[in-house]
This record gives sequence, C-alpha cells and structure tokens, in this order.
Amino acid sequence: MNHSDNLKKGEKGAWISIFAYLFLAITKLIIAYTGNSEALRADGLNNATDVIASIAILVGLKISRKPPDEDHHYGHYRAETIASLLAAFIMISIGLQVIIDTFQKIFEQQHTEPSMLTAWVALGAAFVMFFVYRYNLSLSRKINSSAIYAASQDNRSDALVSIGAFIGIVGAQLGLYWLDPLAGFLVGIIICKTAWEIFKDSTHTLTDGFDEKQIMKIKKSIAKTPQVKKVEDVKGRIHGNQQFIEVTILVDPLLNVKESHDITVSIEDLLAEKHGITYAHIHIEPYKDEVK
Repeated sequence: MNHSDNLKKGEKGAWISIFAYLFLAITKLIIAYTGNSEALRADGLNNATDVIASIAILVGLKISRKPPDEDHHYGHYRAETIASLLAAFIMISIGLQVIIDTFQKIFEQQHTEPSMLTAWVALGAAFVMFFVYRYNLSLSRKINSSAIYAASQDNRSDALVSIGAFIGIVGAQLGLYWLDPLAGFLVGIIICKTAWEIFKDSTHTLTDGFDEKQIMKIKKSIAKTPQVKKVEDVKGRIHGNQQFIEVTILVDPLLNVKESHDITVSIEDLLAEKHGITYAHIHIEPYKDEVK
C-alpha cells in the first residue's frame, strides 16, 4: 500500500474524531450551562478545540495527498505538520482562557452545586472517547501515520479529562464546591500542555529535526550491506508521515558504475523493508585505505 492510500485511510480516523468531538462539545456545553458545571464547560471547550485540531489534521492529510508539482518537487507532505502547528496556537489560546476564567471563580468563591446530570454526561463522554482512542490507535499502526497516532493520544487524554471532570462534579455534590472549578482549571492546564506538545513536535519537524537513535539504527543497517566499506554520513528529515534520508557511503574505487548502482538499490530495498523508508538519496564516494 502506497503513502497516498495510507493518507486516505487516515482521513477516516480524522472524520471519526471530528464527529465525536463535535457531538460531545455541543452536548457538554449545553448540559454544563443548564447544570452549572464549570468542569464540564471546560471539558466542552476542550472538545471544541479538538474539533479544530482534527479539522486541521484532515485538511493537512488531504493536501499531503497532492502529487509533486513544478514548485513542490518533494510533494506536499509537510502540509499536515503546518496544519498541526496552527491547531496548537488555537488550542493554547482557548486553554489560557479556560484557566483565567476558572482561576477567577476559585478566588472569587463563585461556587455553585452542579447537577448530577453533568457528571453522567462527563462519564459517558469518557467511554466514547476511549473507543475513539482505540480505533485511531489501531488505525495509526496499520497505516504507520504519526498524525493519526498523535490524534489517538489526544483522544486518550480527552477521555481522562472527562473522568477528571466527573470526579470534580461528584466532589461538588458532596459539598466540596471548590472541586468543580478546580477540575475546570486542571482541564485548562491539560489543553495548554497538549498544545505545547503539538507545537514542539511540529516545530521540530519543520526545522528538519530527526531522531538521533533512528539515525544510528539506519547507519548500522547500511554498514552491514555487502561491499559498503564505510558509512560516511546519514542525514534525515520528516515530510508528513515520511522519512527522507540522505546517505553517503564509501565503496571500492575499482567498482564500475553498474556495480555501484546495484549497491544503492540494495540499500534502498533495505531501508524500505526494515525501516519503512521509501525515499533515500544515496551518494557514493571512493574508499581510500588509511595511511599507516
């Protein structure tokens, strides 16, 4: 299965997240308003930001499927990463607003007893997001998509947030009225934390960051290839859900062009089979014995 097919399958996971988040956001905000729950309101706003983030991932996946053109020789795979970066800015702005609002209510002691209905809505939402998390986690492993994997982790954190809201509301029912706005405050912290992680990963990718451990694994694999005297250098960058690798190897200077080309083909096959890398630029240089 090629990357375009994988991206198309990934869109299904994004759509499921969008519909789940949209339904839960609307339900939570309405019930939170009628049931006087700050924790459920914050949880609903959290889901609203997740709708935006999921749409950004969906748009990014769609743009990423576009083939290379005259001014995008490497394709459009980074559109997914840019969309995630924009989503992070939106999420952190809403997260900060939730923190400010609940912080004020805690210190102004504007405590109200939320309806028990808000607790059951929060608990039901936790179960819904857990099933969405399991689906997207399984999908991300099937299609090897880092974006859908990140979405699944966000789904899991949302399930935990809803459980936290449930605990806060139940606590308020028992007379601990400060526990409900405190749960809303913690939800705001989680929104900001998730936004920061998305921002950090996106900027790391856009600035051509690459996992050093993965570089070492690739280097060791190539070094075992017959007729490769030395692996001089390995560089990598991420484009969407693809790894682009540049390799410099040293070979016997007496090899002809065909023999050298056959070595590059074997390395390309190795990278595809063992590391899932379908794009590699391999540069060959003559090996020189060290002067003793």
